[in-house]
Amino acid sequence: MDIIIGVDIGTSATKAVAFRASGRVVAHEQVDYGLLNPQPGWFEQDPAVLFDAVVKAIGKLIKGFVGNEAKTEHMAIGFSSAMHGLIAMDAHDQPLTNCIIWADTRSAPYAKALNGTPEGLDIYMKTGTPVHAMSPLCKLCWLRTEEPVIFKASRKFISIKEYVFYRLFGRYVVDESIASATGLFDIHAFQWYGPALTLAGISAAQLSEPVPITYTLTGLDEAMANAMGIPADTPFVVGGSDGCLANLGAGAVNPGEAAVTIGTSGAIRMASEVPQTDPKARTFCYMLTNRLFVVGGAVNSGGMVFRWYRDNFGLDSGSGQEAYQRLIAEASSVPPGADGLLFLPYLAGERAPHWNADAKGVFFGVQLHHTKAHFTRAVLEGIVYGLYSVGMALEEAAGPIKVIHGNGGFARDSRWVQLLADVFNKRVLVSDEGVQDAAKGAYMVVLSALDKTHGFEVADSQSSHMIYEPDVQAHHRYMESFALFGRLYDRLKDEF
Repeated sequence: MDIIIGVDIGTSATKAVAFRASGRVVAHEQVDYGLLNPQPGWFEQDPAVLFDAVVKAIGKLIKGFVGNEAKTEHMAIGFSSAMHGLIAMDAHDQPLTNCIIWADTRSAPYAKALNGTPEGLDIYMKTGTPVHAMSPLCKLCWLRTEEPVIFKASRKFISIKEYVFYRLFGRYVVDESIASATGLFDIHAFQWYGPALTLAGISAAQLSEPVPITYTLTGLDEAMANAMGIPADTPFVVGGSDGCLANLGAGAVNPGEAAVTIGTSGAIRMASEVPQTDPKARTFCYMLTNRLFVVGGAVNSGGMVFRWYRDNFGLDSGSGQEAYQRLIAEASSVPPGADGLLFLPYLAGERAPHWNADAKGVFFGVQLHHTKAHFTRAVLEGIVYGLYSVGMALEEAAGPIKVIHGNGGFARDSRWVQLLADVFNKRVLVSDEGVQDAAKGAYMVVLSALDKTHGFEVADSQSSHMIYEPDVQAHHRYMESFALFGRLYDRLKDEF
């Protein structure tokens, strides 16, 4: 196999990364897109736009790297994608809705009614998916009641990756990793969970066929193959979810190793050989395989919050990545703790560990000596405090964290990674491909699917790591601020 392409369908972009069999990255392309926000709390994406982004990303990669030799290269393609999306498809296999994504909170009343009930706890324990507006289970409950015409006309309910594979191969398949994040899939029996389907008012026939992450499809339509510049017999491996594959790509699959991702959202995750759920329902448990699970928690308050801050208050800092770098540089002039300024980053509600779609953003402790740099630092610290609160719950559920693998967009900036190391008081490793670990995880699944490796081992990944050691003094200062961070949420949650 000369080339393996890992495709990561994310919230803000689709990335295509070309690997050699050794694991060396030889090229990458990215196609960006935005979110639709038709009402407050509603977040959607057009499935056609995302599908076109997949085709364009692969096509640009092939054109730029392989060129005219594409037809002679032996290649395979594996996929990663964001979780929790829901698209209703009609009897003619056309979308009736946009893709309602993980950040959407319109189903919050239905989640709130189910949360804390014996039925809700049973569904969480069986599926590993916390009861929250992010989950397709709650989205279906909303759709059933609020949009009955669309609900009754729907033949299938799918995610964005399922939509892509249907467009490419005319089949509805869902990998068990994505299925395990729906609130509809039994992670112990590896099948759709009857009581959850009953609650949602659907049948298993309205969902895709669950398949292992190594499931492979061939026989691409010739016109579509030409659009991407690849042979029609190229193997397509279904792959898994972005969170699980980020752990795999980072190598965070051993006891005591966690992966922290900050992209559009954020998450902290650890691997487990058995399903692990939390009696307090603070963490998720998703499948990678039937022998490898990923336990952790995701936050809404990731890079999306920093982007909001940049777009509204950092306009004099430039645009794009340059603006982020200048803002972080300014923030670095302020000491840890932002001189008493604190930020609760819940601009889009929050998932773990609170699972509170009503949570709001708050700046606290504002005084005359605070400057823009203080506010920027408070935003960065607030995002990391949110992840640290999840990390504390994760350690209770899955054991102590010894080292963290950092990945996602934040890994581009050493100052933000150092802040993470200092707050957690843990060593943080960032690989050369740290921004692309989900795509690397997809590449590793392809190797396994084609029997090129035993399990998910890579003989020679040819990657190195930056190592960030924590500053103990900074950690103590952060813990003083974090204690107030926790108290503020507890005192304000009823006001939200």
